Amino acid sequence: MKILLAGASGAIGRPLINLLIQEEHEVYGITQSQDRSRLIEEKGAKPVILNVLDRQAVFAALTDLKPEIVIDMLTSLPKEYTSESMSKAAEMDAKIRQEGGFNLQAAAEINRAKRYIALSTGFYYAPGTGLADETVPFAFEATPGIAAGAHVYSEIENRVLNSSNIEGVALRFGFFYGPGTWYYPGENMDEQLQKQQFPIIGQGEGIWSFVHIDDAAKAAVLALKCPPGVYNIVNDQPLALNEWLPAFASFLKAPQPLKITEEAGLQQKGADLVYYATKLRGASNAKAKQQLRFQPRRLEWLATS
Repeated sequence: MKILLAGASGAIGRPLINLLIQEEHEVYGITQSQDRSRLIEEKGAKPVILNVLDRQAVFAALTDLKPEIVIDMLTSLPKEYTSESMSKAAEMDAKIRQEGGFNLQAAAEINRAKRYIALSTGFYYAPGTGLADETVPFAFEATPGIAAGAHVYSEIENRVLNSSNIEGVALRFGFFYGPGTWYYPGENMDEQLQKQQFPIIGQGEGIWSFVHIDDAAKAAVLALKCPPGVYNIVNDQPLALNEWLPAFASFLKAPQPLKITEEAGLQQKGADLVYYATKLRGASNAKAKQQLRFQPRRLEWLATS
């Protein structure tokens, strides 16, 4: 199949190109960077240098390519995971995902693409008991940054899943870990833990759902043929911050994280990170395992705990 991948040079785009090429698809990868276009080409895909916010350019590119499937993995995230960096990046990240994705989907529909696969979130679920399945609403009443993010993802999903002109699939990913992500030796979270800059806030009872970046890429390939709809793409064992963070620190041979109160967390880290630490709800991957035959790996750092 002819597949157009947006976000092709990103953390998930790189392993996804590898898998699509292995399955002998004709892959075109969107990037804004001439330098990153070479990376895409080296992996066997055809680079498309394109600003997805340029609607006219997007329509021209898709009219020329006429892909059968568009995979939208668009993000604009900072290299450092802090409350300040995330806040600064939020506006452009939302614009890339919403406006850029809108342009891509509209062009895909006009050019009769069969399917549109979009990146969504598996960790912004509303509070409740147990793991959240795909029917649970997002946390629209959370702290300002998280509520805003929930609205962005909701808008994307509504656009993708409710179109009558194209099959829509939304993949609700957990926190990415592995090569090219924040959660990997030598990357930003390693640096923060070595300096004890990422504490356990309050009781640390917020439940985090992770997914290895390679497993996320495999799920995107499985989504080429799955029933349209929404799927949680997370691992089998969502864990509280007070469980996974000390284990991750041990895995990285970093000092154990500090423990601070919620009040100190609000002052030092901001309301959103306090929410992550204390109120996140884990997600169930039962639907993805049944309908996509998704098989995620175990968190590698748990073996050392």
